[in-house]
Amino acid sequence: MHQDPFLPRQLQQLMALATLILLFWISGCSVPSESVNVKASLEAPLTPWPHGAMVSAANPLAVDAGIEILELGGSAVDAAIATHLVLGLVEPQSSGLGGGAFLLHFDRTQNQTTFLDGRESAPASATPDLFMTDDGVMGYLDAWQSGKAIGTPGAVALYHAAHQRMGRLPWATLFQPALKLASEGFIVSNRLARYLPMMAKRSRLAVNAGSAEYFYPNGVALEAGARLKNPEYAATLTAIAAEGPNAFYTGDIAEAIVAAAARAPNPGGLTLTDLKNYEVKERPVICGPYHAFKICTTSPPSSGAAQIMIMGLYDRLNPDAASSETRLQSFVDAQRLAYADRDHFFGDPDEVNIPLDTLLDPEYLKFRALDRFEPSEKPTPGDLSAFDPRLAGEQWAADTTDEMAGTTHLSIIDFNGNAVAMTATVEGPFGTQRWAKGFVLNNEMTDFAKEVPADGRRLANAVAPNRRPRSSMSPTMVFKSDGELRLVTGSPGGNSIPAYVAKSLIGILDWGLTPQEAVNYPNIIARGETVRVEIGRAEGPEVANTLDAFGYTVKRRDGENSGLHVIEVTPEGLIGAADPRREGAVQALSAP
Repeated sequence: MHQDPFLPRQLQQLMALATLILLFWISGCSVPSESVNVKASLEAPLTPWPHGAMVSAANPLAVDAGIEILELGGSAVDAAIATHLVLGLVEPQSSGLGGGAFLLHFDRTQNQTTFLDGRESAPASATPDLFMTDDGVMGYLDAWQSGKAIGTPGAVALYHAAHQRMGRLPWATLFQPALKLASEGFIVSNRLARYLPMMAKRSRLAVNAGSAEYFYPNGVALEAGARLKNPEYAATLTAIAAEGPNAFYTGDIAEAIVAAAARAPNPGGLTLTDLKNYEVKERPVICGPYHAFKICTTSPPSSGAAQIMIMGLYDRLNPDAASSETRLQSFVDAQRLAYADRDHFFGDPDEVNIPLDTLLDPEYLKFRALDRFEPSEKPTPGDLSAFDPRLAGEQWAADTTDEMAGTTHLSIIDFNGNAVAMTATVEGPFGTQRWAKGFVLNNEMTDFAKEVPADGRRLANAVAPNRRPRSSMSPTMVFKSDGELRLVTGSPGGNSIPAYVAKSLIGILDWGLTPQEAVNYPNIIARGETVRVEIGRAEGPEVANTLDAFGYTVKRRDGENSGLHVIEVTPEGLIGAADPRREGAVQALSAP
């Protein structure tokens, strides 16, 4: 619905809402009672925001959905929910209802940031040796596709928790764009189609009940350009829109999820009680300085803190007037140090004592920068007891987590200057490939360290009942010294996410790149003993040669799996970027 420029904006919004509510009444779809606060929200005074609104996400149809909601007067959270509901339909290989997400929200009027954790949680029956067999640790392919890998999905509960606090439109309204596409059909994209032959060879997507019929009708993989309907997804959305999250976490949908997890091979232990007991958690937003800016991001079990660590270490490793080659080396070494600490210390903060205050302390970052390893050395975690003797305590066993490069990210700013950075996932491609009521189920339990150390030492990211696995997802925002928003960013990409997101921060804040230039720049991932460089981008071969000359062990790759979606706030307006490595898009709306 497009606006009449001659009507006041609030009147347009109320007319649009009245029309939608009438349509719901005609069609028999009720508006949940918790959403009947829309009028009060719309009458509240709005803080002037001159920059309009913007959506950047991984598929044009999803961006269209977010824009549609913003045009109806929806908040950034409303638009994020609608956008992700479409992503779960058109990009099921990356995220969806069967997975989880982290949502970082900025309320400009209140000058407040909020982090809601909708990460999947382990079943109550989970044990540290969940993926161990008589022959050792379960092979990744077997673990990935097993029922053991399924955690309690958190996305739907996250939608509802965010909407109750930050939504403006009726709950059911947010489901309409995805519901229409699922019912009438959407065009299969090139990226989705390219996955299917590969997945038929190396996964169970083409043989599992539900996914086989949907993605391989009559035994043949869908092709790009085909029109695809998903009536099961439409029925699921209709139920959740009418009944709220209870329709997902109890009843027929929950029973289908549990049944899928219990199927052979390698059945899992997810129960109806696990689903019923799932809770979204509000966790601290953590912030750190970088020159005149403040970087704010998500705390564990996310890896957002790695952004503050990388930027702080980079700043301390760079001499004054550093050359571009030296800055590149500093970026690599900052990653190596931060990754080593992240891998060793991070886990579920409700279960593990994470020395986060120390790891983010500017004095510790100064101390840690002195550990700069030779390019040929393997980075190790910092000795916290050497920095502060009071921290001489338990040291964890070496991390064995192996995280796949799935996931999606969206960035949104609404007409009031409120913002959302949301990263969502089902972990690996199509999760476990197990199907329930129109969507695939996650394999998030493989984000735990699967191998139990032979010496009996404990792991920070070990499997445990109800625990949430460590995640590399790092939705991040940057603020100016006056508190105004400067940047919204995030990316998918498994263990490479901290490197991808840090590249966008350093590219824009230090290297003087535009958002699109920073996104396009070759990805550089410096975790462990090797440095991966994306040579398929224009500057990639030169970057690889420079790091070779410094003595690093460089692994050249033609492409990388980033999906950065960035919005920068400038005096001239909003500048968005979408990662060309995926099918992302950006749309802007002018201020009324």
